[in-house]
Amino acid sequence: MLQISFLRENSEFAVERLKVRGIDAAADIAHALELDKAVREAKTNFEAQKAEANKIAKSIGELFKTGKAEEANQLKARSSELKESSKTLQEQIANNQEALEKLLYTLPNLPSKQVPSGTNENDNEVVFEFGDIPYQNHKKVPHWEIATAKNLIDFELGNKVTGAGFPFYKGYGALYQRALINFFLTEATKVGYTEYQAPLLVNEDSGFGTGQLPDKEGQMYHVTEDNLYLIPTAEVPITNIFRNNILTEMDLPIKSTGYTPCFRREAGSYGKDVRGLNRLHQFDKVEIVQIAHPSKSYEILEDMLSHSKLLLEKLGLKYRVLKLCGGDLGFTSALTYDLEVYSAAQEKWLEVSSVSNFENFQANRLKLRYKDADGNISLCHTLNGSALALPRVLAALLENYQSEEGIHIPEVLQPFMGISIIK
Repeated sequence: MLQISFLRENSEFAVERLKVRGIDAAADIAHALELDKAVREAKTNFEAQKAEANKIAKSIGELFKTGKAEEANQLKARSSELKESSKTLQEQIANNQEALEKLLYTLPNLPSKQVPSGTNENDNEVVFEFGDIPYQNHKKVPHWEIATAKNLIDFELGNKVTGAGFPFYKGYGALYQRALINFFLTEATKVGYTEYQAPLLVNEDSGFGTGQLPDKEGQMYHVTEDNLYLIPTAEVPITNIFRNNILTEMDLPIKSTGYTPCFRREAGSYGKDVRGLNRLHQFDKVEIVQIAHPSKSYEILEDMLSHSKLLLEKLGLKYRVLKLCGGDLGFTSALTYDLEVYSAAQEKWLEVSSVSNFENFQANRLKLRYKDADGNISLCHTLNGSALALPRVLAALLENYQSEEGIHIPEVLQPFMGISIIK
């Protein structure tokens, strides 16, 4: 959430930065400032009336003691007026504060100056590309065909038991999933991330804290009776570990990781773009999260990006890195890199990771702060990244590692699977 204190001093800058997203927020920001002004004026009046009421309360007793009952009764009447006026002011403060908070919740984060201009995914900037396709001489078939033929994934059974987008992984398919999860977690903990096994449901406060609510409310599965939400990513429960915390400067950065299933009510159910593992409603992912000092967050962003890149390189996958343009940037992000792997059979790029710096946008919602050596308290910066999301990684591995002998297993996964090829 944008800080109202920042908007007071930088409203024109905020309007200009949000234009990079294709959003004209001038009216909303002006309205936010009006509400903020009304809240501050009402608070000033309330404090003045409170001080007057306290002074009157002391005076009334003295007047009665000295026999000045008429003057005391006049002050009692004024005290009653102040009580009613203060009640009205408190209601005004509460109503305007609530309206201001609701309005601020609808404003997205300001894009970093590094964010390229553009309106959609076609305007994203390719900043890096790596690798070749193994076994290029073998004719590739789509992963959904080879997974079915090898009895690795049963899409129809998932459709029967739950619905489209909920596949069953079987045999070596389930083992492959487990191997990827173990590999990703092992690589994360090697470089200092603390592993968490997080809840798969979160409360409303957690959804608001990381910005999924109200922005992505329609994409989240909602357990209405308990008012809980199935997580769209481990980012939500892991980042919310630190909600309402005041850390010390020495605590930073805090590096956390976790594997969870993820649940998303993705739009679209038909066409080649959603075949097989290309788009699921439930999928597995290992997430990395960092709580950072503001002066270090962009350095840490590059480090997190490098971590995800290295995973793909160790898997031997051809991939590229995109810097998202303003029109494709997520609601909470100041800067995002997407990593995409190349699908040899589909001849297209598949997104497998987003690595983002939210600056203090989430921290403001979370009330996540740190205290420096001088005792000053400031908002932290938060970052997260997929390291990695499994479905499309597995799709690319099945497609790219096909040969006449079978599906080869990348060397780094063989210790986790106990085999080198699926025949």
